[in-house]
Amino acid sequence: MEETNLHPKFAFFKGKIIPIEEAKIDIRTNALQYGTAIFEGIRSYWSKEENCSYVFRMEDHYKRLFKNSNIIQIKINYTIKQLCDITLELLKKENYTEDCYIRPFAYNSGLKIGPKLTGIEQDLFIYTIPLGEYLDINKPINVCVSSWTRIADNSIPPRAKIAGSYVNSALQKTEALSNGYDEAIVLTSDGQHVSEGSAMNVFMVKDGQLITPPVTDDILEGITRDTVIKISESELGIKTIERSIDKTELYTADELFFCGTGAQISPIGTVDRRPIGTGKIGKITKQLQEIYFNLVKNKINKYSSWCTKV
Repeated sequence: MEETNLHPKFAFFKGKIIPIEEAKIDIRTNALQYGTAIFEGIRSYWSKEENCSYVFRMEDHYKRLFKNSNIIQIKINYTIKQLCDITLELLKKENYTEDCYIRPFAYNSGLKIGPKLTGIEQDLFIYTIPLGEYLDINKPINVCVSSWTRIADNSIPPRAKIAGSYVNSALQKTEALSNGYDEAIVLTSDGQHVSEGSAMNVFMVKDGQLITPPVTDDILEGITRDTVIKISESELGIKTIERSIDKTELYTADELFFCGTGAQISPIGTVDRRPIGTGKIGKITKQLQEIYFNLVKNKINKYSSWCTKV
């Protein structure tokens, strides 16, 4: 067995880095019982040329964690800088020579019964895992419009990565897989407009315009989504239009793609068995893919501030 298959070896747990097999929670933990937790997903990319890894937009991810922790009333007893330093220390101990995924998780750690957000102990842990492609980005994937709608901001806010809300995503993804698709596109809670994928944002290309649902259409305010908006304008001269998208607009799009920390930039070839454009990777999607994978490995100097060397 290769060394990389032995990861992860460590976790940050109860205020220190320990062997991951020692990082255990009690079965009575409130977050396990009720999903009372908030998390982030961060990627680190291995650069073979430079023999090092770069963590992509780490500070921005932790900023989002802090902003959204206020929604679920979890107090994080670390600064953003401390969490960045802990993450780098953890990655150095793991000594990855491949791409990996970083999971910070702030949660209600108390053991009392009852779904509440206050008056209960809270904590935070971080672990990392090797992670290649969440979706196959080298070919267009086949997706369906899910029969499960996105939860509403007034129910469990999708803009925050709240652990319990991902049952919604699991239902959508499982339905898609069970019906022979790779992924799902989800409609807003009222069923009127396109929201996002099961766990990623969606973009549409139509007549040379780049269009994506607004933050008010029950979406996660994605870091990769923000990256795509910025690089499409600065590198391709294409401004993104943020507006509501009807379901049937998907069928008439020239190009569609998902984006997210896990999904990266993943082209969509069909929706509900209908081909999108030529059914192949679209021109703009391909250009954005190439730019994205160069910048996350710190190959484009103007975006170096987004890349933290391990």
